[in-house]
Amino acid sequence: MSKLDMWERLAEELWAMKLGLKLLQERAKVGSFWWPYISNLPETYSVPIFFPGEDIKNLQYAPLLHQVNKRCRFLLDFEQEVKRSIENLKPIDDPYGGQEVDASSLGWAMSAVSSRAFRLYGKKLPDGTHNDVPMMLPIIDMCNHSFNPNAQILQEQDPSNEKMLIKVVAETSVKQEDLILLNYGCLNNDLFLLDYGFVIPSNPYDCIELRYDGALLDAASIAAGVSSPNFSSPTPWQQQILCQLNLDGEAPVLKVTLGGQELIEGRLLAALRVLLASDMETVEKHDLDTLKSLSANAPLGIANEVAAFRTVIALCVIALGHFPTRMMEDESLLKQGVSATTELAIQFRIQKKSIIIDVMRDLTNRVKSLRAKDMTTTQT
Repeated sequence: MSKLDMWERLAEELWAMKLGLKLLQERAKVGSFWWPYISNLPETYSVPIFFPGEDIKNLQYAPLLHQVNKRCRFLLDFEQEVKRSIENLKPIDDPYGGQEVDASSLGWAMSAVSSRAFRLYGKKLPDGTHNDVPMMLPIIDMCNHSFNPNAQILQEQDPSNEKMLIKVVAETSVKQEDLILLNYGCLNNDLFLLDYGFVIPSNPYDCIELRYDGALLDAASIAAGVSSPNFSSPTPWQQQILCQLNLDGEAPVLKVTLGGQELIEGRLLAALRVLLASDMETVEKHDLDTLKSLSANAPLGIANEVAAFRTVIALCVIALGHFPTRMMEDESLLKQGVSATTELAIQFRIQKKSIIIDVMRDLTNRVKSLRAKDMTTTQT
């Protein structure tokens, strides 16, 4: 995650907690205008911070486990901040009406906000733009998610006053008893599970995270039968390109992804193509965008492309090996009947394994196609 991404994520967490604290205040307030809405919010949420310890382990995916632990630590730290801020207040000044504000209640509030708030524009800034803020939208937040929604949220500002109009508008014909569906965003399953408490099968935006590491690539290349001495020790010209890809140098971003819309993240593909090439002049004929593009027609030659794909396939095998269970075992467990949180954890890890398998299948077909093309060219 880049520094910008980290700050944006921190800002979102702080906004979520600011709105969450307001939610807790209104929940504690006698006769709150919002009580009818708040009283109908779920008492519990199916997000991983509330999973039993064993089911957190059942996720079996290190990047998500890191995020869950990070959120839990954030809640524990934030609990202490809130307690310090109100410990010397008189009971009449306590914004929470004497109710306990601990990590559990803060987690409930954070989950309510993350699963139900929409990011819409708020106050108008001096430059004419609006700042984005999360807003709780009663009734609207009952709409479910779909990547093919039948409705969208429209936000209008009445120029004659400060009142804001937010409405849901149908984009297609909606029949009686049809669900109203909104697109929550083109998110991966990590965020859907962390923020909303569900997993989407065959999510086209889901991916797996890997750490770009020369030793790991060496291991993958050996497993794939690809010979390259340059993964751990790139030549100066190769290292220069890695710096341009932000995979080397000062403050590199070493997280790369497989799956999703790209299949292979462009930075990883470009790095493999470059590190498997021995001819600097051939590489320099192409710009970075070409080297990063999967649709580019083997820019550095068929042998180079096959070697790059085989290395990624080996990376996939290594990634699958990090999961303690196999797909068949996971599917068997689901058939036996498990708790709701265990089921979510198993569904999540099944989807991650499915991504890896789909990438392997796709790249294997590409390798076969490239070899067939190479044979045809040779024979000609």
